[in-house]
Amino acid sequence: MHIVFAASECAPFAKTGGLADVVGALPPELVKLGHRVTVYLPLYKSVRPFVDGELLFAIRSITIPFPYYNRFAGIVDGGERDGVQYYFVDCPELFDRDGFYGPKNGVGDYGDNAERFGLFCRAVLEASKQLGVPEIFHVHDWQAALLPVYLRTVYYFDPALRTSATVLTIHNAGYQGWFPPNTVPQLLLPWDIFTLDKVEQNDSFNFLKGGLVYSDYLTTVSPTYAQEIQTAEFGDGLDPVLSRRRFDLRGILNGVDYSQWDPARDPKLAAHYSPEKLGGKVECRLDLLHAFGLENVPDTTPIIGMVSRFATQKGFDFVAQIADQLIERDLAIVALGTGEPYYENFLRSFAQRSPNRVAVRIGYDDALAHKVEAGSDMFLMPSRYEPSGLNQMYSLKYGTVPVVRATGGLQDTVEEWNAEAGAGTGFKFHGYNPQDLVAAIDRALSAFQDKENWQKLMRNGMAKDYAWEHPAREYKGVYEEVLRRRG
Repeated sequence: MHIVFAASECAPFAKTGGLADVVGALPPELVKLGHRVTVYLPLYKSVRPFVDGELLFAIRSITIPFPYYNRFAGIVDGGERDGVQYYFVDCPELFDRDGFYGPKNGVGDYGDNAERFGLFCRAVLEASKQLGVPEIFHVHDWQAALLPVYLRTVYYFDPALRTSATVLTIHNAGYQGWFPPNTVPQLLLPWDIFTLDKVEQNDSFNFLKGGLVYSDYLTTVSPTYAQEIQTAEFGDGLDPVLSRRRFDLRGILNGVDYSQWDPARDPKLAAHYSPEKLGGKVECRLDLLHAFGLENVPDTTPIIGMVSRFATQKGFDFVAQIADQLIERDLAIVALGTGEPYYENFLRSFAQRSPNRVAVRIGYDDALAHKVEAGSDMFLMPSRYEPSGLNQMYSLKYGTVPVVRATGGLQDTVEEWNAEAGAGTGFKFHGYNPQDLVAAIDRALSAFQDKENWQKLMRNGMAKDYAWEHPAREYKGVYEEVLRRRG
């Protein structure tokens, strides 16, 4: 079958988070299963270097109407990579900017995001009529969620698109795309969709809600998160519509690109290692300590690593509350990331107060992220919620034992260690209380003292397989189910 992906991010072209990883990794796996896959992405300023030389237009100009004017979008041919055809929607006045959703170093979103991503969705539909109408439009998050809305309203009687089905993947229900009511006529949508059972919420136009209502099928990025977002705690106001559509909702765990994340061949590491030969991990630990400027950390002292966005959602409110308790224990901490200024300042202060035990790098460095995964003994992810998570899966592969909150993909991928049975891959806490996190860390520190059992724990994690070929088969099943339902 032919599947069209529409998304605001796709690795390696444009990335701020896990959305880009999924849209970058899943299509090539679907091609391996025998499908034709096309990916549409806005032509942001940062994407232009990937398009060598002069832009090659597959379609020179598509007219996208607005109430008092037209905009004109070109479709740039990005060529094929791993069997996947890439197209970029070119509308310089809307997309040729430093940031994807707002000023790169500023605060807030662009004021015209509704127009930007409304145009993107219509451009994908119009381009598909010329470049290939798919059986499935697979759209991602709020930025592409208007495509199913347009398809079932403005384009309802378009004979070229009548047979196409839609699948919407929710990567994070916390980001929904809220806009004022006048967005409805601005995007030339019918006013009758602005009701509580369709796109309206709290007197706003909710892009993601529209996609949830109008798509044929819904997926999200882990089985547990699919259950969680049907509750008030995790649904961010969308839990009623998600509960109503629970029979059309499936959680499919994200995969890992092991060509990039494998300690046996990772070029960013000081030494390679495998479950059979773990010696290289010792060299990686020494290299990590050197990279972070930590000296005189004994071999018997475990290193806890963190690579994260420093935010409340990632559990850094807990880390701040238990910092004094942590430093009383025999451990060292290395942290890499950026985020909310409060937590960046807290971590700087934490490192200054304990310079021989705590080291922090504010910023993102991919090579250093690999070093943290390989050189740490434990990896901390106390997230308030985590739709899928990737770092815990990287950690398992690198023999770095995860300590996580039992939520979303963390719950689905980490099994509590049972020393007597020699089973499990890490340590979890279930409540949202900082002392529950302390208790999980203490269990990990205690287990670390038994070197033989600890190596068993490491090898259990390294044996797990979260390659993309498994979720690709699940998505294939979703597409087939959707087409069966549509007859």
